[in-house]
Formats: sequence, structure tokens, C-alpha cells
Amino acid sequence: MALKSRYKQDLNFSSASMSDLVFLLLIFFILLSTMVSPNAIKLLLPSSNSKTMAKQNYTIYINDQYQYFVEQTYVEPADLEQAIYQMASSAPESTIVLRVDRTVPVQYLVRAMDAVNAVNEETGFKLKVILATAPHE
Repeated sequence: MALKSRYKQDLNFSSASMSDLVFLLLIFFILLSTMVSPNAIKLLLPSSNSKTMAKQNYTIYINDQYQYFVEQTYVEPADLEQAIYQMASSAPESTIVLRVDRTVPVQYLVRAMDAVNAVNEETGFKLKVILATAPHE
């Protein structure tokens, strides 16, 4: 006596639903990638686990009492441009590292960057500014 099962198993694989699912995921990720906006402002910040290589580095310090030091020499804020010019006259395409105490307001940092930009405009130098950061603790 030969018994036949009511439900026959189909051994073929239907990929129609799989392609629909992949297509929907593709649309989802395309829409998601347009909503994520990249950083609008590009900052030149050194990585905490690698060193920035430059031809020659100079350093401007701003301590927690808002005093400017160009290579360990105290400089009045009004004389900052002249000190930067004298420092960078031997290497007009060098890099200046700004080392700023974390309690210093941003205005003092901007004043130092403006002084470097003014020296670049007046003399045609190509000085670059890097903001030094500490590694994460």
C-alpha cells in the first residue's frame, strides 16, 4: 500500500523576497547617509596617538593667567605679531604649535591665531597653526 503525503516539499529556493529585502535595505542606507551631515568646520588638530611631522616647529604658550609666551619668552599681547615675525623670519613656511591651558577663554586663542594670520598677510609667509591637545586619560 503506497501512502502519499498531502504536502509536497518544494526543493527550489525562491529568491524573490530576498531581493526585495536587499533593495529596501539599500534604500534605507542611502536615505540615512544623506541625513548624516559631515563636520562643517575642518580643524587641524593633532591626533593624540601620533605625532605631526613638520619642517620646523615654533611654540606659542598661553598660560592660565592669560599671558603669551613665544618660545618661553614673555610677550605683551600688543607685541605678539612682531614676536611671531621675528621668530618665523628664518623659516617662513614653518608650523606654529599653540599650547593653551584648558581654562583659557577662546578669545585669547583667537587673538594668537589672528596674529599669525596677520603676519602671513603682511609678509607672504605660509605659517600653519596647530592646536596641541593632550591624550585622553
